[in-house]
Amino acid sequence: MATAAELDDCRRVAEEAARLGGRELLRRFGDHGRVDYKTAPTDLVSEADRASETRIVELLRARRPGDGILAEEGSDHVGDSGLRWVLDPLDGTVNFVSGIPFWCVSVACEQQTPDGWWPVVGVVHDPVHDETFCGVRGGGAVLNGVPLTRRAGVTLGEVVLAAGYAYDVAHRRVQAAVVTDLAGDVRGVRMLGSTALALAWIAAGRCDAYVEDRTFRWDWAAGQVIAVEAGAAVEVSGSRVLAAPPELIDGLRPRVATLG
Repeated sequence: MATAAELDDCRRVAEEAARLGGRELLRRFGDHGRVDYKTAPTDLVSEADRASETRIVELLRARRPGDGILAEEGSDHVGDSGLRWVLDPLDGTVNFVSGIPFWCVSVACEQQTPDGWWPVVGVVHDPVHDETFCGVRGGGAVLNGVPLTRRAGVTLGEVVLAAGYAYDVAHRRVQAAVVTDLAGDVRGVRMLGSTALALAWIAAGRCDAYVEDRTFRWDWAAGQVIAVEAGAAVEVSGSRVLAAPPELIDGLRPRVATLG
């Protein structure tokens, strides 16, 4: 397992990488360049995504050459250190190209274990609002250096639920049915457009629960560490992510069982 000193070094590198990518994106916000489609017309990738990833990967290869890399836009690298970086250079691309100021850079570091890869460091950086959320497994979570702890004793009727929708338009009907079922029991429902930033907002107490399926590892790896270290429960089952107060997650799990 990684030592405390190594995790602290990874945290510093993750923060530097996320801010570096964020500066590249902020410079391009409002002038994002060419936009292409990946799996569907709703699944966008911009020149800004690629530029951010290039800058982040260059930094990671320079600072941590033995580590692996798993990146959304394909800049993968097989390492030999037992650690790998999982990054989304722009989470919330639809928001970004639409001029909506809710998007982020997500950088996680994972430890290889006998059961697979396990996120141990997570940084989610929101350049527009100059907010950097950081979590280290067993070391807590902070926002711009200030410790984060979720509010305790939340009832279902007090929950602000954030939800995400798939690129597959047909599958959105399944997702919408789940959210509709929950909508009558919670305080409010929000669709924010960035899994990583929504999980970070749970850590900050700005929303209380999150559900989405058809996600990828780079969508949730960093945010999971941050939310868990702030006291939330985060479960990943297949492609489904469910985050909630620990006292509510058992009740929510069967209600989102059709997702995944």
